[in-house]
Amino acid sequence: MSTYPINMEQKPDVKGFFDPDTSTISYCVKDPTSNACALYDSVLDFDFSSGRTSKKSADALIAYVKEQGLSVEWIIETHVHADHLSAAPYLQEELGGKLGIGARVIEVQDIFGKIFNEGTEFQRDGSQFDALFEEGDTYTIGSLNAFVLATPGHTPACMAHVIGDAVIVGDTLFMPDGGSARADFPGGDATQLYQSIQKVLSLPEAMRMFICHDYGPGGRDIAWETTVGEQRANNIHVGGGVSEEEYVNMRTERDAQLSMPKLIIPSVQVNMRAGEMPAPADDGKSYLKVPVDGL
Repeated sequence: MSTYPINMEQKPDVKGFFDPDTSTISYCVKDPTSNACALYDSVLDFDFSSGRTSKKSADALIAYVKEQGLSVEWIIETHVHADHLSAAPYLQEELGGKLGIGARVIEVQDIFGKIFNEGTEFQRDGSQFDALFEEGDTYTIGSLNAFVLATPGHTPACMAHVIGDAVIVGDTLFMPDGGSARADFPGGDATQLYQSIQKVLSLPEAMRMFICHDYGPGGRDIAWETTVGEQRANNIHVGGGVSEEEYVNMRTERDAQLSMPKLIIPSVQVNMRAGEMPAPADDGKSYLKVPVDGL
């Protein structure tokens, strides 16, 4: 990783916000020398049985930003989430900032544009976002220097964001006792995921790692911060030198037993649009599609 601008002397303030309905952790990453911050993986609350949305989780982020007097420079998605809806447009309207995601979101838009039969009016070029990150791209949060690692495997557009001595890994890795993300969604690949994980694990062992989901395995308290070193040694899926072949076999067998996330159908339709609902129909209402036997 020496080709990347790692600076372990920069120590961002990282505040996590846990959403119990989707087991998602959203983050506010603040420059300790200024009021600049970035927000990662926000949540728009959605009740699938009624089709109603609410902004409780997003409002908690907004309240924190305003209470702390922060200035939002970035609103970032680590990938197109399949288990919760993004609140990015609402946050951007309330707080400003540029919306970013991995450049391979274009592939995700193409794959799911076909699955949901979106037609030619749905733009599959990533233009719904302000910035499309490629491997090694850099950006700043105040005086903090951040760079991006492409981590495909869970989805093509997955990326990890390294900010000083911290890395936001999205769904690529969970806490050590939670293992790693599934790789069986359309566009997923277990071999790519293993290689992406090794890339993340080659970061300095003292680097703080912040994960996107935690389910409290074994009934333990919810947690979202670990280190690269702890993951190398103790992650139940890849720790201790698990080989690529062993990992791919485990991941393939495990994924075959998993059901689809309960919110994948609404989540992907919204998140591939940068958090926007589908365009309103003639009656002025937005509708989500359910592809029968499509997933």
